Amino acid sequence: MKKETKMRIPVWIRPSVNADIVELFAGDNCRSPSEFIEKAVVFYCGYLRTGDNEYLPRTLLTSIRGMLDTREDRLASLLFKLAVEMAMLMHVTAAANEVEPDTLTRLRGRCVQEVKALRGRISFDEAVKFQGDS
Repeated sequence: MKKETKMRIPVWIRPSVNADIVELFAGDNCRSPSEFIEKAVVFYCGYLRTGDNEYLPRTLLTSIRGMLDTREDRLASLLFKLAVEMAMLMHVTAAANEVEPDTLTRLRGRCVQEVKALRGRISFDEAVKFQGDS
């Protein structure tokens, strides 16, 4: 905010609102209740100017969206790399083992149920233990 000359205006507020201002202005690093009220009005004006009545200012929303887009791109890249490695692993495993189609179908069903039950937290140790029990 640029340096401007301040002006005095009449303001009518309820005693309970004044009590809140007096209680909170110092905690907001304001030198006076007047500064606290001015900051509140500036914030509310920004809120109204967003046009779609979102509570966060546009600059903050733009910044958050940018960070989320960056994270989304990074996750997509990592998932792609993981899918490539997984495909390689599947081809090597398929080349090394002869697996019957019905065994593969039953295994897929079991794995779907296991992943659902464990919410994706699968463990190689548990798979080895299960295969040893079979």
